This record gives sequence, C-alpha cells and structure tokens, in this order.
Amino acid sequence: MNDTVSGPGALVLGEKSGGESACIDLPELLATRLLVQGNSGSGKSHLLRRLMEQSARLVQQAVIDPEGDFVSLSDVYGHLVIDAADHTEEALQAAGERMRVHRASVVLNLEGLDADLQMKRAAAFLGGMFDVPRSHWYPVLVVVDEAQLFAPAAAGEVSDEARRASLGAMTNLMCRGRKRGLAGVIATQRLAKLAKNVAAEASNFLMGRTFLDIDMSRAADLLGMERRQAEGFRDLPRGQFMALGPALSRRPAMIRIGAVETESRSAGPVLVPFEPPSDQVHDLILAPLPVAEPRTPRPSRPPPPDLNSVLAAHGETRAREDAVQSLQEEEQQNPEERRRMLAALLHEILADEEDGFRPPAALYQDFLVRCRIAGLGRDAMDMKSFRQALATARSGVSADTQDTPEWQEAEAIAARVPEDMQPVLLTLARAAIGRESCPPDRVIARVYGTHSTGRARRALIWLEERNLIVCRKDGAGRRSIAFIGADWETLPGNPDD
Repeated sequence: MNDTVSGPGALVLGEKSGGESACIDLPELLATRLLVQGNSGSGKSHLLRRLMEQSARLVQQAVIDPEGDFVSLSDVYGHLVIDAADHTEEALQAAGERMRVHRASVVLNLEGLDADLQMKRAAAFLGGMFDVPRSHWYPVLVVVDEAQLFAPAAAGEVSDEARRASLGAMTNLMCRGRKRGLAGVIATQRLAKLAKNVAAEASNFLMGRTFLDIDMSRAADLLGMERRQAEGFRDLPRGQFMALGPALSRRPAMIRIGAVETESRSAGPVLVPFEPPSDQVHDLILAPLPVAEPRTPRPSRPPPPDLNSVLAAHGETRAREDAVQSLQEEEQQNPEERRRMLAALLHEILADEEDGFRPPAALYQDFLVRCRIAGLGRDAMDMKSFRQALATARSGVSADTQDTPEWQEAEAIAARVPEDMQPVLLTLARAAIGRESCPPDRVIARVYGTHSTGRARRALIWLEERNLIVCRKDGAGRRSIAFIGADWETLPGNPDD
C-alpha cells in the first residue's frame, strides 16, 4: 500500500528517512487541520516557516506570532505585518475581517505585549476572521505559534476575561472554522498545557523532540503508538518530526524538514570565539555614576479639591436651583389647571398600548420628563402620589366622577389593598358606581399590568377572599360584581369579551 502523499496540491516539506520527498497535501490540510508539537529547539518554528513558504503563493495566510518570528515573510512574500501593540482590539477585529475581504496574507505581531493583552488581541483578530460574511469565506491557512498561550488547558496568571475570549476564539478556529474556510495550524511546546478540545480537532500531526513523560504519552496517543515507543521522542534530532494524518502519511513516518528562504529575527544565540576582556574592564564596569545636578523645586501648589466634595456641592446647588424653579412655576399656574395638565399627561402615557405593561418606576421617569417639557417643573409629583394618580388614571374614571363622594369612598377602600391591586379595584368601582357592564378579563388584565387573563381572574378571587367584592354569574354566564358595604354593583357582562 502506498502511504505517501502526492498530487497537484502536494507541498514538499522535506525528505523521509529513505531519501524520498516528504509532502503534505494542501487541499487535504485545509479540510483536516494540523497540530505541531516540539520542545524549544526542536525545529518547530522552522517547520512552520517551511510550510508557509511552500504555500504562500497558493493560499491566503494569517499568522498569530507571539514573538515576532515570522515578520520576515513580508520581505519575500508580501505579508502585511500588523503590530498589535499599536492597535486597539476593535481595530484588530476589523482588520481580521478586512484581510479576508481583500484576501491579504497577514502576520499579527504580538511581540512586546504581556500575556493578557496578547490573548485579548489575538482573540479579537481571530474573531474578525471568523465573523466575516459568507461571501468572503475563501480558504485561509491560520498558523498559531505557541498555541498553549492562547488555548491553555488550565487557568493561569492571566485574567478570566482574556482566557475565555482567547480560548473561545481558538475553539471556533479548530472546531467550526472549516466551514468558513479557516484551516488551523497550531504549534505548541507542551501538549499537556494545550486545551484538549482544541488539540483533538486536528487530524494531522507532526511530533518533534520532547522530554516530559506526560507530553510523550499524549503524543503517542495521538499517533496511535504504543507507550514504549513514545520514548523515541526524546532522541529525535532538531528538525525531525514524526508525521501522521490524511494530509501527511497513512502510517507514522519520520521526516526531516527542508531548508527555508526567510530567516527569523530571533533565531537564538550563535556560538562565536570568546576573547578575554581588556585590562580596563574593571574601570569600565565599576565606574562611578555621574552626579545628577540638583533640580530646582517647583513652586508648591494648593492641593486640588476633593472630587466628591465638588460633585456634592454642585449637586446641592443644582437641587436648590431646581427647587426654586419648580416653586416659581407652580406659583404661576392655577391649581385646577395644573391638576388637569397632570391628568392629561398620565392619560397620554397610558394611551400607548405597551406602556400599560411597563412597571410604575419606568412610567414615573417618563412622566417627569413630560412634566418638564410641559413646564410643570422637575418634581411635579412624588412617587407615592404618582402611584395613586396612576391607579386612578388606569381605572378610566372621568374628571366629574372623581369629585363625587362615592369615588372618594372608593379611593379609601383602594388604599387598604396593595398598590398593584388598586387599579383593579378602582376599575371595578368605576363600573359599579356608573352602573356599567362588568369589565371583561382582558380589560382587568391590562389594568393589572399583564397579558394573562388567568392572573386577572386570580386578582378578582383575591379581592373576593378579602371581603371587598362579591362575584356572581347569571344563567347566561354573564358576570356582575357588587361591593360589600356599598350600594354599588356592575351590570352583567361577558368575561370573555
């Protein structure tokens, strides 16, 4: 059986132990994703650079680069380098979307940022790529170096907000990115530190040198090897990887990564001949520090006032001004005219179909704004008075009826029940005093502030249990309500109207 990868989309990564070319199938890679693992110095970044150089002319690329290793790709292949330190998260999210719209390869350079900011800004950039409209779902090779930083298996020293955002973005990339054209290539030094749900979505693996037992054990499990074979990962030389996956090889195969064209800015220290220091090294290293000239002290300034005190004083002044203005406005108005205007404003609020179901506190704020517009002052009515006036307005009673002794008695009865029940009681009283038909359930429900007619019926039962009203039905099923202790009774009415 032929275990090698070949075809028009095959990229040469290097060579196998037998001298034949080691290839990776790019179309298959875009569909199945890749995980690269190797300790520091194993050649992991060299492998990623080889893969990106070989595919740079064939597919769009996005690189999440925490150390600035891959910015040199821009010199040869024209990648746009975005320094994340110079941009906000909102700008990076927009950049992630625009790079897909304009099909530009990008290196997101996170060098110089602390871990918390690296996670947040990488998450914003990946989020922009993920949320692009369907018309721009072109294939993109998304390479994430040091993936354990962006998809940690456990909480670390970074904030929970940064960890959730970054882990969510990485999970979207590896789990849901394929349908959006995003092919994740993630590289990590420690498999044990990489979130399992992120690593498990890769179908192709390139495992390099590693020393810790837990990492070797996970690598062997991913490659389908026996535990005793995992010891061989300790002996892998730099640049050699065990490959497995539909885009690489059907069976584990050892490959050596080929040469690259571009170089990393942080390739590591290079051993050069050491020359002993000169005789003057003592004077150079331990020379006394220059004496700083004394600075002229700045003239002292009075301490700034306490901000809370300033705000409190401003608030008191504003409150006094508002009180004076309200008093002046009240004095200029006729009391009867003022009462009429307040009632009109209440009816305006309740005329809106949805306002009948808003809580009294929200209606009170709306009422105060309308009072100011109408020139009635900022404190036209306190909250307690507003609730009473609102209950009266909900009942639909006319201005003439409000001045009658019967209505005064009805308000006295309503004062003995909770505030939410007062509009219901006054609505029934208005119909009973005026010898009108009994209000149907839907009307009572609206006055009660609900869409549920069942709650309206329960409100009537509650009032009846308190010996305030009596409900009865005639032979046709029509309901009438009489008030106990008062000579008021509604005419029969259909409760389902």
